[in-house]
Amino acid sequence: MVDTVIVEADSSPVSAVSWPAVIAGAVVAMALTLLLLALGAGLGFASMSPWSSNPGITTTKAATIAGIFMAVTAVMSSALGGYIAGRLRTRWAGTALDEVFFRDTAHGFIAWALATVAGAAFLASAATTISGGAAAGAGPAAALAAADPGNRDFLVGSVDRLLQPDYQLRPDAARPPMMYGDRNLDADRASARRLLGVFRDGNGALRTEDRQDLVRMVVYRTGLKPEEAERRVAAIETEVKAAADTARRIAMHLAFWLAASMFLGAFAASLAATEGGAIRDGRHGLRART
Repeated sequence: MVDTVIVEADSSPVSAVSWPAVIAGAVVAMALTLLLLALGAGLGFASMSPWSSNPGITTTKAATIAGIFMAVTAVMSSALGGYIAGRLRTRWAGTALDEVFFRDTAHGFIAWALATVAGAAFLASAATTISGGAAAGAGPAAALAAADPGNRDFLVGSVDRLLQPDYQLRPDAARPPMMYGDRNLDADRASARRLLGVFRDGNGALRTEDRQDLVRMVVYRTGLKPEEAERRVAAIETEVKAAADTARRIAMHLAFWLAASMFLGAFAASLAATEGGAIRDGRHGLRART
């Protein structure tokens, strides 16, 4: 009989996670992201002219351009950050090749995750800037909606057109009868904005009593006849619905592109970290890997 003695190798005193390398890769990824965002904003503003007669591209195309730029930025910055994390990590002596490959991939993924979490806090303003810069061809309204789809600023122009008086029908010396009591213009504007906000919030259409309130408000503020006021309210209602739907589609496109850019960034960081780790250990090339 032959006695077989299995001697278990001592575990490496070096930690499986090289946090200095991970942090360095995350910082590099965030710095390159900021650089590319500033470059994209500069290119967007350079291609925009406030005096141009060109109406520009549509808002959905602007959102697509911004999304593609976000994806390219995520891939480039994450790949460089992952490569730095893999190249700077410590050597794991006596570790199996499969385990080294897994650790390098994990280092790239952790560096991407750290950069993503930190970038969500520190690069939020830069992301807003690039959304406006990349969507510059669609005009300021598209950039605003792309940067903050939840805002109500597109209601400002609609409220102005809704309460725009006809000065030929209503001179200052001949005001129509009071229907709302002694209410000032700011109160009426706030009320109209609140009523029209149901389309932005996705709560359906105006209720009958709300539409009647808007019609009476338009009659009082503009001097129009009730029939003309009803047509104006209907036109503004259609306009606000279209603007709300445009903002929704922009938000949807940007959300999909953001998710795609995050997936691509995670993959690029993981792949680049394995390459950086292989070069760190002298395993680059097909023959060295084999």
